[in-house]
Amino acid sequence: MNDIELAVHLAEGAGRLLLDLRDSGSFSGKELGRQGDARANAWLMAELATHRPDDGVLSEETKDTPARLSKSRVWIIDPVDGTREYGEGRADWAVHIGLTTDGIASLGAVGLPAEDLILRSDPPASLPAAADPPRMVVSRTRPAAEALHVAEALGAALIPMGSAGAKAMAVVRGTADIYLHSGGQYEWDNAAPVAVAAAAGLHCSRIDGRALRYNREDVSLPDLLICRKEAADTILRTIADMPASGPAT
Repeated sequence: MNDIELAVHLAEGAGRLLLDLRDSGSFSGKELGRQGDARANAWLMAELATHRPDDGVLSEETKDTPARLSKSRVWIIDPVDGTREYGEGRADWAVHIGLTTDGIASLGAVGLPAEDLILRSDPPASLPAAADPPRMVVSRTRPAAEALHVAEALGAALIPMGSAGAKAMAVVRGTADIYLHSGGQYEWDNAAPVAVAAAAGLHCSRIDGRALRYNREDVSLPDLLICRKEAADTILRTIADMPASGPAT
């Protein structure tokens, strides 16, 4: 298998495992989420050890070590992005399989198992026409202050949604136009989604416009903007001009 075939294989396999576990009825709620995370991660780590033993790996569910820092190629995975949504029986959760090369999210597959869908960086998705006014995906529980500020400035409609992967793929799929997050994330939350979104021709950056970089010692990557390229300058300027106090969350 080449790299993208492997990424798809991993997303498909983990997705099937997670759906089978949920459908079994053996666990529910938070325990289902814990079991799903652990079992999907064990399978993914074993598959990567078999198929790409020389590559580095960073997973949310595996204790990190410095070994990956000297690697050019590092797989960054999240076995269940949106564990809460998975445990609640919702559809807005994802499996993230990303490959970074020299710190860049170069390739990825994002599985949406509950929808029987995988979005991949190769071949890239074709973007549908943007909506007017734009639609912005935000957290179900705590929309970011910057997102609310931009939404008000642009007259954007807000779409509450679960996992980061589901939100990012909503923009790729054309059911949303902007994903703006500033509430804290880690590399595994967005490496695969960014690879897929960038391949589709979307703008991907930090909310101050800086490039996204991966395989760092500090894996925190607290903010993210994914949007249509033609809207990026306006959104970034609106964030930069936001009053220091910001709107209430």
